Amino acid sequence: MKKLLFIMLCTFSLMVCAKDAVPLAEDPLIEQRLISISEEMRCLVCQNESLAGSRSDLANDLRREIRTLIREGKSDDQIRNFMVERYGDFVLYRPPVKPITWILWIGPFVILMIGIAGLFVYLRRRNSRVLNITLSAEDNQKIDALLNNAGKEGRDS
Repeated sequence: MKKLLFIMLCTFSLMVCAKDAVPLAEDPLIEQRLISISEEMRCLVCQNESLAGSRSDLANDLRREIRTLIREGKSDDQIRNFMVERYGDFVLYRPPVKPITWILWIGPFVILMIGIAGLFVYLRRRNSRVLNITLSAEDNQKIDALLNNAGKEGRDS
């Protein structure tokens, strides 16, 4: 009984000490803008995760920096430009189309076309190596006999 009372006392004391989660920003509008901007940016550590979803230390620092810029009254475009100047076009999930990023935009299609062309050449070469043999009438009769015998044996069993 004493153990049960002790466990209940410990549980209730922990509940009294528990605090509500503190919002990351006092202003929910700032937080909303932060999320919309950071969802369009790539975490430089995780690379396949948005800045909004990443929990790395660098992502936390970048979100803090974006909050500061929002509080300073910067527009979304100014914040994006700041991040691109600092970290390059790689930070954006959709980098702008310009000569330096053409490889990012056109590269996958070029690789796909090369793959399709390679497959086409391979299949053509493979088909040209297949021997085109014409069977004689005697060979056709032997095949028919074998097929007929196999069909009869299948029905008998």
